[in-house]
Amino acid sequence: MTRVVITGMGIVAPIGNDTKTFVENLFKGQLGIAPITKFDASETGITVAGEVKDFDPNERVGKKAAKRMDLFSQYAVHTALEALEQAGINEENTDPYDMGVIIGSGIGGLTTIQEQVIKMHEKGPRRVSPMFVPTAIANMAAGNVAMRANAKNICTSVVTACASATNAIGEAYRQIKEGRAQVMLAGGAEASVNEIGIAGFASLTALSTQEDPTKASLPFDKERSGFVLGEGAATLVLESEEHAKDRGAQILGEVVGYGATCDAYHITSPDPSGEGAARAMQQAIKEAGITPAEVDYINAHGTATHANDAGESKAINIVFGEDSNVLVSSTKSMTGHLLGAAGAIEAVATVAALQNGVVPPNIGLENQDDECQVNVVADLNHHADLQYAISNSLGFGGHNAVVAFKKWSDD
Repeated sequence: MTRVVITGMGIVAPIGNDTKTFVENLFKGQLGIAPITKFDASETGITVAGEVKDFDPNERVGKKAAKRMDLFSQYAVHTALEALEQAGINEENTDPYDMGVIIGSGIGGLTTIQEQVIKMHEKGPRRVSPMFVPTAIANMAAGNVAMRANAKNICTSVVTACASATNAIGEAYRQIKEGRAQVMLAGGAEASVNEIGIAGFASLTALSTQEDPTKASLPFDKERSGFVLGEGAATLVLESEEHAKDRGAQILGEVVGYGATCDAYHITSPDPSGEGAARAMQQAIKEAGITPAEVDYINAHGTATHANDAGESKAINIVFGEDSNVLVSSTKSMTGHLLGAAGAIEAVATVAALQNGVVPPNIGLENQDDECQVNVVADLNHHADLQYAISNSLGFGGHNAVVAFKKWSDD
């Protein structure tokens, strides 16, 4: 059976604009949440977000190309090019017809949509940019990445709200496992820290109104008060083991399982029983060919909303038992919630945990909620012998996606 390995990772996130910086800050427990600087958010009632800092599109995207992309596509292209550089993929060692792209996004070009709707309202429909549609639509992160990578296999986009990137990685894994591609660029991108993005989630009362960044994103804590909106992207290079070894690539980790289910319960709230999320975890673990007891770490969805954290904890209890020692943390405590890109940066975090034998901390946790009876790791430098890990993503609409990863070994 084809083994699917990871050979490259690229990232733009609130705690680092490249993989090395992101991982260093991840294990330091660096807080990437800060007062909103992109616009005056005073009327929204929200004051903090997980903004990307000092992003320079000229570094990889290019000034001319960036003008023809919404920010979410810029983030995607930047991360894909970093991942390809790390993987050492080029046209000499990879047939373009063997390489595909699946990049998810929950919303797509929301900044472009906001700007162009305002322009139409104020100046009339003839002033709407001819680039409005090609920059706003959610598949253009994938399309732009494919063009830059010259990837001519499948190119598609997954839109499953906060599960988008994890679904994208899982579906890319299946493409390789089932022999349809040799290399896949997979991940997610989001750039929704703007007026309409913040206002929309604020009106749902989904966002934390905390003004203190250190108290804003508190997954699994009794004092949690909602999620913090984040932005960024991450792309992973997945390859068949044979293709990676034939070209002498360094292997970073392995994808070994994927689960996807639906709660079919509510448009925004998760099923409080946790049944749907539990089934997704069980599917990923079963495909990995292991038992729940062999999973060492769970990168939880952990949004810091009351319903999500309680429901996800119940799901973990269903799969692993209420007295399980499986280590759990939510890296959204540091980054905020990147919506459709969340699963991608959390996949990078999970692979880094397996590589380094260190569990990313769930920072800010002081009083764990009694409804969240899971083994949350809040301390820094928590070393553990990690062999298998799963990453959970649970989205509006009841979408549940889980990817299982294994520390790389030839065994």
